Amino acid sequence: MNALTEVQVLDAEERLRLAMMASDVAALNGLLADELLFTNHLGHLLSKHADLAAHEQRLLTITDLRASERHVRINGNVAVVSVRMQLTGSYHDVETHGDFRFTRVWAQDAAGALQVIAAHSGVVA
Repeated sequence: MNALTEVQVLDAEERLRLAMMASDVAALNGLLADELLFTNHLGHLLSKHADLAAHEQRLLTITDLRASERHVRINGNVAVVSVRMQLTGSYHDVETHGDFRFTRVWAQDAAGALQVIAAHSGVVA
């Protein structure tokens, strides 16, 4: 397996952003690890299944998602990304527009594909 690069991580981040905005469940399924642990901005722990279901059932819709800063740290076949994003959308029919910080842990699988294994989001005050 080749060494993980920042370019690969940023490419995966962009594919994830686009998949989230389109609620592209097939793309999200490939980008999220089966063992995903995701803590959302409300402090709720979600699994991959729950995250995909929210997109599939349109409980979560994202109409705009723009990054204003990114930090990437790579350690072997694992990368940690902290990204500040302006998000517009709705969650369980509650409209939201705000400044969020996402932290994601990406890991390469045996074939070298990147998947999110852990993530956390919070509102920037």
